[in-house]
Order: sequence, then structure tokens, then C-alpha cells
Amino acid sequence: MHNDQHAQRKPWSLDFVAEPEEVAALRRLMRIHLRLWGLPEVVEDANLCVTELVSNVLAHVGAGTPTRLALSMNGPHLRIEIQDPDTQALPVLLQGGVDSEGGRGMALVDATAVRWGVDLRGDCKVTWCELAAERCSPVSKQGTPRLSSAEGLLGLYGAEAVSSGTTTALPRLGLARAEAAAIDIIADLLHWLHTHGRDADDLLDRAQMHFEGKAHLSA
Repeated sequence: MHNDQHAQRKPWSLDFVAEPEEVAALRRLMRIHLRLWGLPEVVEDANLCVTELVSNVLAHVGAGTPTRLALSMNGPHLRIEIQDPDTQALPVLLQGGVDSEGGRGMALVDATAVRWGVDLRGDCKVTWCELAAERCSPVSKQGTPRLSSAEGLLGLYGAEAVSSGTTTALPRLGLARAEAAAIDIIADLLHWLHTHGRDADDLLDRAQMHFEGKAHLSA
């Protein structure tokens, strides 16, 4: 069952141009995806690693660099990859000191991640790290009004029809499309709230607390 759950967490990637203002947006997207993947406990560590890896690109390759963020599961570990086109500027781990800002950044990654490294792939390099991800227990709940409401909303966003019952009975393709639709729903709601002057991060925190409270009551 543990392997089945990991299979449902499809690898995800995003191309972006490395700029200081992009870091906050990347952190928000990471928060959304990791919560959808059932990994809220690694959000802060993952955001710290992404911040430092992107900052390393900004410091040693330069602003405006075409960059890619990729997330995937490697067994029980969350793998984070940052790809950039410079195969010469390799990140290094330095002892903290006055002139070692980049080294201290990688030291934070080293202290947070289970492991990290750099892969050279032809005309690009990939700096990666892996975080221990807590194993989540399988979900097996009978249909409820809350689940039915969610399924109806997913259907409006183009996901395949999903039947109430155990999530393990759903086709993998249906789950993948439902996940994509859920991301679209959350993104649209965050955009709407942002245009009305609301704090998207605050909304996500409150929604997560509400979800965890409901999950605790139904456990």
C-alpha cells in the first residue's frame, strides 16, 4: 500500500526564470503540492531547501537564468531538484565564515536533507536533495457529504468522475486527473483571494488546520 501511495504522487516540474521575487511564488507552490501529496510535515524543510538552492543559482549563475524545479518521490524520500544550464559553477559546502554566504546556504541544505548532490547532464546540472517523508496511513472512508461535495467540484474542473468509497478503488489515471483538477481549484481560489487583498499563505494555513481538525474527529 505504501508503494501505491507513492505512485499516486506523480513527479512534478516547473520551468521558471531565476529572479529573487520568484522564490516566494515557488514556496507557495511547494506548499500546495506537498499538502496535496499528504506531506505537510515536510513543507518547511522543503521550502528552506528550495530557497537555498535557488539562491545558489542566483548567487553563482546569475539572475535571469532559465531554471527548473522538480519534485518526485524516491521511496520514502521527497526528492527536490533544481536544474540550471551552468555546468561550471558547482555548489560547494563550506564552513561558516564572513565570506561564505553560498557555503552557509548549502550547509543549511546539508543539515536539513538526508542527502544531497549534483548531477551533470550534458548541457545542464541538477542540484538535488532528499528529505525524509513521513509515511501516511492509507485512507479508507465511506462516502460522506464532504467527499461528495469535493467530487462534484472536481468534476466541474474536468476530472474523471470518481465514486464515493475507498480511494484505493479509484483508477490511477482518475486520481492523477483529480489531483490536477484540485491544484487548478486551489490556484484559482488563491488568485481570487489575492485580487481581493487576502493573504494566500494565511488561507492555506487556516485550511490545513481545518482539514487536520476534521481528520482528527473522523479518525
